[in-house]
Amino acid sequence: MNRKTAYSATAILLSLVLLLSACSSSTSTTAPATSTENTATTESTATERTLTDAIGNKVTVPANPQRILASYLEDPLVALGVTPVAQWAIGEGNTQGYLQKQLANVPPIDSTLPYEAVLNTNPDLILMDSAEMVAGDKYAQYNQIAPTYVVGKAQNNDWRQELLTIGDVLGKSDQAKKVLADYETKAKSAKEQLQQQIGSESAAALWVTGKSIYVVSRNLSSGDVLYNDLGLTAPAVVEEISKSGEANWQAISLEKLTDLDADYLFLINSTEKSKEEITSPAVWQNIPAVKKGHVYDFSADSSWLYTGAIANGQMIDDVLASVLKK
Repeated sequence: MNRKTAYSATAILLSLVLLLSACSSSTSTTAPATSTENTATTESTATERTLTDAIGNKVTVPANPQRILASYLEDPLVALGVTPVAQWAIGEGNTQGYLQKQLANVPPIDSTLPYEAVLNTNPDLILMDSAEMVAGDKYAQYNQIAPTYVVGKAQNNDWRQELLTIGDVLGKSDQAKKVLADYETKAKSAKEQLQQQIGSESAAALWVTGKSIYVVSRNLSSGDVLYNDLGLTAPAVVEEISKSGEANWQAISLEKLTDLDADYLFLINSTEKSKEEITSPAVWQNIPAVKKGHVYDFSADSSWLYTGAIANGQMIDDVLASVLKK
């Protein structure tokens, strides 16, 4: 989303990022799916396959779908070299900014997926993020437009499994495995560089909006990248707050902010203020990262509020460029 529209769109984005933890990244390993979840349940011919989605629907997937609608699943699609017919947006076309290099010419579609808007995209396959998106009679409506496959919450909670699931549905399993392998190689290399540079020093990611400050959870969203993939140390405050709820980003009080013992601070800035203006109040001054000048800010257009192979890869680039810079 553009910085100038941050205020109008932040409230909607807050509700999605904070409350829909299904759109998060978890380090827990997803167990092999059962027959009601498994994307690999193939029953038909080589030209088209009938798969069972996460909520038990039998879905006939075209052999080579050309017009795929996969709202809020654009990251795995793009990672697999697929351009969707429309891209997820909130408000007046506020899209996922970090994907716009790849999706600049893809029209937006409202995140609520109105029936007429979906119909107008003329899809030949619809991928739905979760069961909530097809609640009530919505599945039947969408399925009248095109075969509709629900990826499911279990896969949403593990971006790696989500990528593999979508790769399987699209007949791109080998590409999905390569994307994962490349990501793991990148993360391992970055982790080694950071270990050499900063050792066990701690880091935290804070999302600053017009009225509130949020800290990323230990094992979700960008927290998963910082602490699990890159091996950075989570401050005690992050550990404590992470245990208090299931949201990707959780509100941090000013009292807790003063206790934040982070050597490096990554700010996701949804305000019009500079990082210097944000961190100038006394409540910020005891944070080691502020004292050392180790504060790095990124706009809400960046990938830090999202998750996926592309989003997480960009976060790794951001961390390395910030921490390792001379």
